Amino acid sequence: MSTLRINVILFGIGNVGSTLINQVIESQKFFLEKRNIDLRFPIITNSTLAFFEKEGVKNQWEANFAQSAIPFRIEDIIDYVQEQNLENLIAVDATASSEIIKSYIPLIQNGFNIVAANKKANTLHLDFYNELRRNLKNFDKTFLYETNVGAGLPVVQTIKDLHFSGEKITKIRGVFSGSLSYIFNRFSSEQTPFSKILIDAEKNGYTEPDSREDLSGNDVARKLLILAREIEQKFEFSDIKIATLLLLELNEKHSKAQYAINKTLFDKPFNIAKITQAENHVLRYVGELDVITQKLEVKLVSVPKSTALGQLKGADNLIEIYTKSYGEIPIVVQGAGAGKEVTARGVLTDILKITDKIKIKETVFQ
Repeated sequence: MSTLRINVILFGIGNVGSTLINQVIESQKFFLEKRNIDLRFPIITNSTLAFFEKEGVKNQWEANFAQSAIPFRIEDIIDYVQEQNLENLIAVDATASSEIIKSYIPLIQNGFNIVAANKKANTLHLDFYNELRRNLKNFDKTFLYETNVGAGLPVVQTIKDLHFSGEKITKIRGVFSGSLSYIFNRFSSEQTPFSKILIDAEKNGYTEPDSREDLSGNDVARKLLILAREIEQKFEFSDIKIATLLLLELNEKHSKAQYAINKTLFDKPFNIAKITQAENHVLRYVGELDVITQKLEVKLVSVPKSTALGQLKGADNLIEIYTKSYGEIPIVVQGAGAGKEVTARGVLTDILKITDKIKIKETVFQ
């Protein structure tokens, strides 16, 4: 059987995108030998420039991109793949852009499957969410986004598999943020002030460049919404009750400079929350979907140290899935929920899943 060439059009060459390219280059021989596939990147882009290379990028792709990338529109991408007769197309969205989301449907209509690390397409209004899926069905294309929740952890697929096997999921609860996991795991086990741990998390690259994005709770809420929609719950982002970790006197309304010099304001309220807990309890920032009561909440909770959430370490994510069959004992998915290596590997796994589907179609139509 001849080698199957897969053409990956990559949007975004930041941490995740550049790591993905390097992982593919490192494993290219392995994929040829074990899977009989040839993964190529004929087009890679950042937010404004695209590098077009019919044969795909090589080891010196950064230098080639710097020398030869040109401004582009999405129509240029579509025209190029059609002119070059490129088949087996997978568009990978490794950005955090709202703009690229607008191109998903035109890409699908022009023969692209999609893999996204970008969460935004799955958290927009339900009208767009449903229209996207109608187009996927009509054009027989696949959209995978396992890394939207838990980076490389198999959270989305596990929940989807349970739901579509007829299992009744009653509740999903967990620590969905690697940065907030790190902060509260340390804060619960050390006598270090909250502000000092927050600054350490920023320095170690656990948080967003502006850590107010983490503390706002919005990212946790988006992940919770994605999982709720996976089990066909028709919620909007506005339905989620978010208890922010930001303060009235220190929030998004203040300048970056004001925020940077006033983080010690967090110390008193979080220390009070810590010392007023029941004995042998710890603080955790969780997202929770209760299917029975139809409530979605993002909040700070106090849990016994002996529980799975209470024993969390490092910057791990932990998601508990409660179902009718499993009763009070949840299915637990735990592990590294952030980081460019694990996220890129999760994106690559989704690419390979689509590749397997393409191979099956090729076999059927031969």
